Parts: sequence; structure tokens; C-alpha cells
Amino acid sequence: MWPVGWEALRQWGDDAVRMERLTGGVANDVWRVRVDGRPAVARLGTRSDADLAWEAELIRHLDRAGLTVPVPVPTVDGRLFVDGLVVMTYLDGGPPETQADWRRVAGTLRELHRLTRGWPQRSGWRSSTDLLHAGSGTKIDLGAMPPEGVARCRVAWARLAGRPTCVVHGNPANPGNVLVTADRVALIDWDEAHVDVPDLDLVLPGNAADLDDAAYDAAAQASAAWEAAVCWDDGYAVRRLAEVRPV
Repeated sequence: MWPVGWEALRQWGDDAVRMERLTGGVANDVWRVRVDGRPAVARLGTRSDADLAWEAELIRHLDRAGLTVPVPVPTVDGRLFVDGLVVMTYLDGGPPETQADWRRVAGTLRELHRLTRGWPQRSGWRSSTDLLHAGSGTKIDLGAMPPEGVARCRVAWARLAGRPTCVVHGNPANPGNVLVTADRVALIDWDEAHVDVPDLDLVLPGNAADLDDAAYDAAAQASAAWEAAVCWDDGYAVRRLAEVRPV
């Protein structure tokens, strides 16, 4: 008996099988799987088809451009996702450990940003600066937050207004979202990727992206506000909101 939702894995072949649960975001069920005799990673969530199609097209674009990313593995009949289930190539490596590793991550993020200038917004999403006027988008509902907290977040996001946008990974400072080997940096877990101001991706340990003081402060405040809004109202979101300075 297949668990609910995982029946779709049969679309990748009769021999497709779940092997081991992996750590992942709270919004998804992530497993190491075997498809056609090879290891892969499967992610089951509740994203819409339009949302998943945006992610798949982005990943394929980045792969063609030479970035190391987990590429969607198609079903037997060529689909890239089925009923919220996506299967991706397995990548090895470990988390960044040194400042030199994080500087390499910063370089990879800047290449992501260069390759996606002018990219369309993910279906149903808003950027941080869109939320200066909009009240919701995907996971964000500013109406659920304390008005004083919303005001603080909007002041932080306003500091990024008017800047060019591109695709941001969304959570690269989490070491679990980066796999480093001697010869490459892989960005994984693109579930939070969307179009926004690139500096949001560059708040890295030890200021590895070498932002100047003003740029780092603006990006760090906007990033804390974003994560507070996305995660509201769990303990992590409350802690992140506390980092956003009062108005």
C-alpha cells in the first residue's frame, strides 16, 4: 500500500521505490528514491501545476547555462511533475564549512542572478517590494501579522525599492540548501525561489558576498522581514521579526 500522494511515483516506472526520508522544509515530504535503477530525490508538496512548471523551467534553464542544480527527472511519458510530486537528480556533496566555501556560494548566487534578469515572477508570488502595497502572496498574509510588525517589515523592504530584480534562491544561507565539493557548488531546494531583489540572497555567513555596510544592513533587515512574513506565526518567525528594527 502506497502512502497517500505517493502513488504518483509509479509514473516514473514500475521499479520506482522510496528508500529513505530526507530532511526538508515543513511544507514538503522529501525522500531519497530509486528510479530506473539510479538514485534520485523526490519531493511531494501542495504547489500548483503553474508553480511547479515555473520551477522546472527555471531549473532546466540554469542547468543548460552550466549551474549545478537538481534537474527534474521526467516520468515515463515525459511529464516533469504529477499531482504535486517532483523527482530530481541526486547530487552529492556537503554543506559549506569555511569562509572560502561561502565565498564560492556567493559567486554561484551572483551567476544565478545574472542568468535570470527579467525572469517572470513565480505563479501567485509577490516580491518583497510588491508587499509595500500588496497584502498577500503565496505563503504570505500580512493581515495575519500585527500591524506594527507589518509596518516594520515594509520599512525594511522599502530600502530595496527601485532596484533591478531577478530570480533569488530564497534560502541559501541555510547550509542544508547548498552542496559543496572540491570542484563545484550546487544549489538545491528551490521551493522558495521567486523573483526579487538579488541582495536578499547575499546575506551570507561572515558577509561572504562582501556587501558594504549599508547594503548588508539593508539586505539583512529585508531578509529578516521576509522570513518573518513567510513563516508567520511560528517561533522562528517571531524571532526573525524581533531582528527588524522598530519604525
